[in-house]
Amino acid sequence: MKQHLTTTVRVEGKGENKAAAFSSALSQVQRTVLKSTENILLRIEPQDVKIITAEEKVTKERFLFFFLARERKSYYVVLDITVNLTVINTEQVVFTTK
Repeated sequence: MKQHLTTTVRVEGKGENKAAAFSSALSQVQRTVLKSTENILLRIEPQDVKIITAEEKVTKERFLFFFLARERKSYYVVLDITVNLTVINTEQVVFTTK
């Protein structure tokens, strides 16, 4: 009934700083795992994180093409996260009919 599985999910995130990009990516782990399984999840435990892509994009902005020049940075990451799952296999549960 209760099973332990190990799987790898790929998530991506963007943000205006490095922490926001990683946070955005890590918040998608649960959603991605839920889409991939029909079982009931009891625990999702990350084991390993591999960085596939980490990009920094710098754009220069100016007001009226000349004034108040500034640089804006945005970050983008793609991660492969290996997770251990504890699930309840719903196919093994016997339901009684009334």
